[in-house]
Amino acid sequence: MSKVIEISDVNFEQEVKRSTIPVLVDFWAPWCGPCRKQIPVVEELSVEMDGQVRVAKLNVDENTKVASEYGISGIPALLIFKNGELVERLTGFHQKSQLESILKRHI
Repeated sequence: MSKVIEISDVNFEQEVKRSTIPVLVDFWAPWCGPCRKQIPVVEELSVEMDGQVRVAKLNVDENTKVASEYGISGIPALLIFKNGELVERLTGFHQKSQLESILKRHI
């Protein structure tokens, strides 16, 4: 079962910036083909890395404030936050093994 949390402009601060563990945020949109391809990868990681990393997704069409704040111009965009700070930014589709390796560096 997926442990991906849906975040928005309203709860971004609470769910991401105040998290005590690293957070992977998938910035996506329903019309984006590569985004839809990325979703199952992110969902698998959310289950396998539960307790080590929080995994969240933010729909850029519905949450323009946060997307704009982080300069999201291409999606999927995967941002990793640690202690409330942006520590890594990835754009485009990424394989599970790539993401897992990157996330482990921030645990």
